[in-house]
Amino acid sequence: MLKRAAVLVVSCGAWLAGCGTAPELENDELISNLVEAGFPADDIMVVDGVVYVGRDAHVTLQASRELLQRGEGSTEQYRTTNLVGTAVTKICVNPTSGFNGYARLSQGLDLAIANYNALGLRITFARGPTTGCTANITAQTMSGTGGSSGYPSGGRPYGTINIGTGLNTSSVDLNEHVITHELGHAIGFRHSDFYNQGISCSPPGSEGSAGVGAILIPGTPATATVGGSLMNSCFRSTDTGEFTSSDITALNYLY
Repeated sequence: MLKRAAVLVVSCGAWLAGCGTAPELENDELISNLVEAGFPADDIMVVDGVVYVGRDAHVTLQASRELLQRGEGSTEQYRTTNLVGTAVTKICVNPTSGFNGYARLSQGLDLAIANYNALGLRITFARGPTTGCTANITAQTMSGTGGSSGYPSGGRPYGTINIGTGLNTSSVDLNEHVITHELGHAIGFRHSDFYNQGISCSPPGSEGSAGVGAILIPGTPATATVGGSLMNSCFRSTDTGEFTSSDITALNYLY
């Protein structure tokens, strides 16, 4: 059974300058694909919304995907326009007393923090309260069996993750999955299937740019699959809470 892991977003009207049209989002992916495929960035140009290489060779989005010759079972990764700045080195995740009252949520938080710290990124996470924090995130509860978060602003991670208390009756691994996912949003990751949530959820639908951007991360493939990423829109009861190989590629590229 699939459950949706929600993310709080600001409406497009509130972030008018950051709202991209569907063609603009497609061109962002197209250009990223061409760069990954080996085309020099200065050999790519956009004229009247059309992407060219070599100044006169029009390339479609589908053609750019085929250039990469990606295998089956791969998944894509997208990020927001804003990321966590270099001034942030230690992010402390501070659970409320209510959060700590749920044993499996509490265990899941420890495992989620360990997921990120195992990668040796330039940012580390720590369970608070503790010292040396350059940014803080509050972990608190909500009703249901999902989670919610938001995106970075001003070079800082989003300040809150909300985790459903209904998860306390699920496995520790599933709690780990949801908390790791919501922390991913807090440092700038979009859903890997944001453009078609029908890949991991039902019914299908697109989140669009959500006013925060949807930028393909170089080195990650362009086909989302069920279970292919911890950042898929929806999760399954069998999810392990561990990063996939493309999740790790994306995290290492950004941080």
